[in-house]
Amino acid sequence: MTYNKNQYIDFLSNKKKTHVISGFEVNESDLNSQMFEFQKFIVKRSLKAGKYAIFADCGLGKTLMQLEWASQVSLYTGKPVLILSPLAVSGQTIKEGQKFNIPVCKYTGQNNHPIQITNYEQLENVNTSIFSGVVLDESSILKNFEGSTKKLIIDRFLKTPYKLACTATPSPNDPMELGNHAEFLDVMSRNEMLAMYFVHDGGETSKWRLKGHAVKLFYQFVGTWAIMLNKPSDIGFKMDGYCLPSLNLIDNQIKTPKRDNGSLFNDAVISATNFNQELRITKFERLDEVKRIIDSEPGENFIIWIKQNEEGELLRKMISDAVEVSGSDSPEYKEKTLLAFANNEFRILITKTKIASFGMNYQNCHNQIFASLDFSFEGLYQAIRRSYRFGQKSEVNIYMITTDTMTNVIQSINEKQKQFEIMQYEMSKAINANLNGQSLTTSNFDTKEEKNEWYHIKRGDCVQLITEVDDN
Repeated sequence: MTYNKNQYIDFLSNKKKTHVISGFEVNESDLNSQMFEFQKFIVKRSLKAGKYAIFADCGLGKTLMQLEWASQVSLYTGKPVLILSPLAVSGQTIKEGQKFNIPVCKYTGQNNHPIQITNYEQLENVNTSIFSGVVLDESSILKNFEGSTKKLIIDRFLKTPYKLACTATPSPNDPMELGNHAEFLDVMSRNEMLAMYFVHDGGETSKWRLKGHAVKLFYQFVGTWAIMLNKPSDIGFKMDGYCLPSLNLIDNQIKTPKRDNGSLFNDAVISATNFNQELRITKFERLDEVKRIIDSEPGENFIIWIKQNEEGELLRKMISDAVEVSGSDSPEYKEKTLLAFANNEFRILITKTKIASFGMNYQNCHNQIFASLDFSFEGLYQAIRRSYRFGQKSEVNIYMITTDTMTNVIQSINEKQKQFEIMQYEMSKAINANLNGQSLTTSNFDTKEEKNEWYHIKRGDCVQLITEVDDN
């Protein structure tokens, strides 16, 4: 059977599942008095839902919100709540709990403390049956877990009555991630979500894309079990205390020496297949530029993001007071060193985005250098937001070292940024409609002018890698 546009929309509407509200109500006066009004609103909404996702940009206080959510769930159920976090974030969370008078301890395995925390890698050793609630801190790392580990997270908390997932950047170009969130929160299975709202372009899972007529309905669906905001005003609250300083993106492109490959010019397009090879070929030129930038700002703190271990080894020789955190280090060393940088115990940190780009607060540092870029928009965005987050007092300088052989990498990141901003736009509209008791329809598609106006306003406090919005 062939559907026209209106029939297809009606079909989706009839098939659409709704999020079952399974939580409880709390009075605003019972919530932590140190919370902003928008934070109280989000926590109340999350508690009422019972199972919910908070997609809030870096620095909006997700840690405080999840701690207060956990405290209220534990008080209501009389059982403890578990927080799962990336490595090294647990120490900062415990410290935040002390600051806001919400005690948190590391996992004990017993029903002897209302809020307990451990890292994702320790989940196999956790007795999940004692917890009435669970929080996934930086839940976007769900998409980085493959096979048995991802399944373990969903299966071990299948019967947990209260669930909260918190992250800043659900990936717009990876429907699997939102599917994982929906499945974890018992809203809809990933396969059901894909079948209802997405179409498959080819043989690879990464080729799923939203069906044209399902875009608004999909984000309306997500808006029933999640809230997304870039700033408090996105959901109708005042911006007091949430104005960010300038973000300076500095692209240092290096022209590579002519290679003896029989061509007039070096290749300007790389792929995942030859990416690491290209990094090795351009290693010395890129790292010399890193050293030049460091030397030009004596006494300043820097984070240097690298891609390969050999880059870290060479940089430690070139920069005497730099400290590296690598994948082979012990969990104890990683946590201790990452926290030491946050406490200004040394001034130059060398590490990879997959180690330290999630959850860490580095407002003490307003200079970052990407020794190279890869195809990950989320990795770039999350890494920048370690420094460029609410509470940062200084202009943030982001030095991105690229080469003339990697121009397609920037193009890929720009496209993913555009997808991310479209998702924020659609989610913002859907959520605000839900908050006001309205119902979104797909009959009135936004004009290019409306979209450009929204992006123009938003870009004041967002990573700037794209220049315009098209109507596709």
